[in-house]
Amino acid sequence: MSAVLAPQTDRMGPLRAHWVEAASASLARHRAVARVMVASLRGSAPREAGACMLVDLHGTRGTIGGGRLEWQAIRSARGLLRAPGATRVRILDLILGPSLGQCCGGRVELWLERLTRADLPWLRDATQRLRAHEGMTLVTELEGAAVRHRWLQSTPGAPGVQLRHTREGEITLLEQLYSPRPPLWIYGAGHVGQALVRVLAELALFDITWIDSRAELFPAAAADCVTSYACAAPADSVAEAPAGTRYVVLTHDHALDYELCRRILLRGDAAGVGLIGSASKAARFRSRLLRDGLSREALAGLTCPIGIAGIASKLPAAIAIAIAAQLLQQGAAAEPRARPAAVSGCVGNCESCGAERPHDA
Repeated sequence: MSAVLAPQTDRMGPLRAHWVEAASASLARHRAVARVMVASLRGSAPREAGACMLVDLHGTRGTIGGGRLEWQAIRSARGLLRAPGATRVRILDLILGPSLGQCCGGRVELWLERLTRADLPWLRDATQRLRAHEGMTLVTELEGAAVRHRWLQSTPGAPGVQLRHTREGEITLLEQLYSPRPPLWIYGAGHVGQALVRVLAELALFDITWIDSRAELFPAAAADCVTSYACAAPADSVAEAPAGTRYVVLTHDHALDYELCRRILLRGDAAGVGLIGSASKAARFRSRLLRDGLSREALAGLTCPIGIAGIASKLPAAIAIAIAAQLLQQGAAAEPRARPAAVSGCVGNCESCGAERPHDA
């Protein structure tokens, strides 16, 4: 398997766990950089807990949702950078409506931390762990002006981010730096494949394996969630996919499309199979697959035509958006909805965060 990996370069792209690599790169150019992260939230907010951005004195990378919230965060982060003798960490507790005039109405705690070149050793260590796909939890402990970083073994199913306040005034931030993204294998590097990978790389919700026999079609560099796989016989690669993989089939060859679908469905362990094509192509493929011995239950895992309904455009970008939207819907349907933890200090039953008042002990 031939992989070309590169860090995200789009300033508005998601950083998530890979902010450590982006921070290391920023510190090669700047003496200090501030990280801003949504540490906790209740109610409606522009971004989810764990969303983060990096701020230097001249620019930003990533986003926590824009608007007045992000403006206030950038202003406060640059205040940290301009006052190197002050505390390294600041926590902003904001009720978006009353504090900032945003219509979201939720309550957000932002974690702001100034990083300097003295932090490069542990940032580089974290980067190596991420590249090795090691699961870990970064623990940042704040006691007075002292800030300490250490690692814990990641616990499957644990919340991605937790912010803990103690009565003694200590604050601990726990964040999982590697949460395995579900695998998505995309067959086809033509116009639609190119457009689809660009859209999905922006979302960074999947570990994408992108397969085609024509190596020259792959870009010279790809996002860190994309692995390009130049394979002379793409159908043979189906056996290499991990169980639970979701597949998108959109090659330049109908015969190859059919063989890919047949082998994927025969495995019986796919999270889903999406095939580009018309309703008539779908009917022909299903009829032939039944004749080749696949059951109707197996065929239920095949989606063709792929993409959400209602988009008539044949432009590759429009088709890619329709497919990406359907993948988002399918992913949301497969994920259990967890109730977020209440914001520290919230008394409950308030319109700003929607928390329930805890029972007295």
